[in-house]
Amino acid sequence: MRSWSGFMIIILLLPIFSLLVFAVSAESQKVQGFHELLDEKLEIKEVSLPQTSYIKAGNGQVISEMDHPVNRISLSSGDISPFLKDVFITAEDQHFYDHAGFDVAAIGRALAINIQSDDIEQGASTITQQLARNIFLNHEQSYNRKLSELLYAYELERKLSKEKILELYINAIYFHNGAYGIEAASQLYFKKSAKDLTKAQEAFLAAIPNNPSLYDPMKHFNHTKERQERLIDQLKEEQLISPKEAEKMKSERIQLQVKQRIDLYPDYVSYVEAELRELISVKEGYQDKLLKAGEQEKASLSAKLDKRISQIMEQGIIIETALNPALQEKAANSLNKRLSYKDVEGAAAVIDNGSHEITALAGGKNYKKYNFNRAFQAYRQPGSAIKPLLVYAPYFEHTSAAIHDQVNAGPFCKNGYCPQNYGGARYGSTTLEKAFIYSYNTPAVRLLDDIGIENGFRDLDKFGFKKVTDKDHALSAAIGGFTYGMTPLELASAYTVFANDGYYQPARAIRKITNLKGKLLYSWDDSKTQVWSEKTIEKVRNLMARTVQSGTARKARLPIGYAGGKTGTTNGYHDFWFVGLTGQYTAGVWVGKDRPGNLASIESASPQLLIWKDIMSD
Repeated sequence: MRSWSGFMIIILLLPIFSLLVFAVSAESQKVQGFHELLDEKLEIKEVSLPQTSYIKAGNGQVISEMDHPVNRISLSSGDISPFLKDVFITAEDQHFYDHAGFDVAAIGRALAINIQSDDIEQGASTITQQLARNIFLNHEQSYNRKLSELLYAYELERKLSKEKILELYINAIYFHNGAYGIEAASQLYFKKSAKDLTKAQEAFLAAIPNNPSLYDPMKHFNHTKERQERLIDQLKEEQLISPKEAEKMKSERIQLQVKQRIDLYPDYVSYVEAELRELISVKEGYQDKLLKAGEQEKASLSAKLDKRISQIMEQGIIIETALNPALQEKAANSLNKRLSYKDVEGAAAVIDNGSHEITALAGGKNYKKYNFNRAFQAYRQPGSAIKPLLVYAPYFEHTSAAIHDQVNAGPFCKNGYCPQNYGGARYGSTTLEKAFIYSYNTPAVRLLDDIGIENGFRDLDKFGFKKVTDKDHALSAAIGGFTYGMTPLELASAYTVFANDGYYQPARAIRKITNLKGKLLYSWDDSKTQVWSEKTIEKVRNLMARTVQSGTARKARLPIGYAGGKTGTTNGYHDFWFVGLTGQYTAGVWVGKDRPGNLASIESASPQLLIWKDIMSD
């Protein structure tokens, strides 16, 4: 009885549905015709599919495939082989070129089966309907969804050519294991482009989308091979290939060569993704709005920015960076080699002096992607590493003093603040040079007091340290006393001023962002800021060189070329720093514990100096 009533429903509904479509279409001249109604309710302007984005190193090497939300590499219709198109049409929709988006006869057969089984077992979806489902809908099995699918399919057929619909379909469908579209599937399962596949391999891949879990070639290879052979037989029956060609295809050995997703240099890539957000925020006006917004508005703006970034990523972009793979590997390897101590961590940032580009970032020992990246996320007290930036360069600039001028290195007290030299040592009058290279504390505090705290910070502010606040404007800052401190990347970036005649420009990892066709989308346009004069820079460079040659950084000496820098040790031996430069690079190295603790036991080993030397050697 149920079967008989089902057939009656089908007989009644199908003609009515068909007549409705054609009848209302004929009334298109009325106030609001069927097509106008569809255009209003189902707005389809441009159909695009989310694609994979890429991050490239400075040498052009792809170092990361960013396949969120999907791993897809779209092909144009001309790049999809006619044979592959034949396979999908034969397997999925033999009347593809004849229908208007849905196959009435197929729907009738499916309805009969579904009503008889009291379930939705068959969908009778055309290629156009499947495309509509993949782009606009979900895979819920319901008659409401099915009706929406029919309407979207009809609209797609009105707006797009059959060739375009087939192209989008072959690019949209899921091939399991994260691969969407034939090109991503070809690269995943065979490590080659779809244009290089044999016909047997094309048929093998075409077997997957019908039921990606069942025909997953990694887990159920035999199932996939059996369906491939059934597809080949179908092609033979339709006389699209000869019996001889069919047998040859079926007998061809299919051997998977599974490609691992490219995801190299996690320390650097993690930072690039953070810088990507900053770049888009600046270029599209979000940053200015966020700076002025209240807490509630900030949350809303951040959500909008996240959505905008997702939209850009889905288009498929190429992020070209300045990464130097050799330097990156040296930095990461050195951290692991020099920091064998339990719970002791480290970070390093390397910047090209001439281009102001970040060429390497090491975020910690054995760093895993998206872990806490100490190179740009760890704000720590800088110790004496701040002295060249906050004390000595401003002092030389404001007083025109010479490096051999005298300074009092004896005890100092002001308003209850009484700093000590390292180890409680007491000195008398000494030269600025000696006070710098041996990192005496009381002279540094005196110098900042002489020029005025605000004058020192006026210079320091030009480097854009994110967590330096008004509370830090105190004499204790002269020897590294800050509320939050700086990151290794921030300090390294600031020190590039000593390699560029007193001019500062923010260091960036991203050179430019393009779409997949090479069209420029975003790039930085930072300008240089003059912080100090060349005379001041020459004096500080001289002092930093002497620090490496015979001062606190002797273990960082290099056999040839200029090398200069400044060490830093914080109270309680919690942090060890060395920030220094050569003719080509500036690097900042930090060593410490994530939860600050005493490291006096490894002080004599000077791991921060050895790591810096490892990176800068050769």
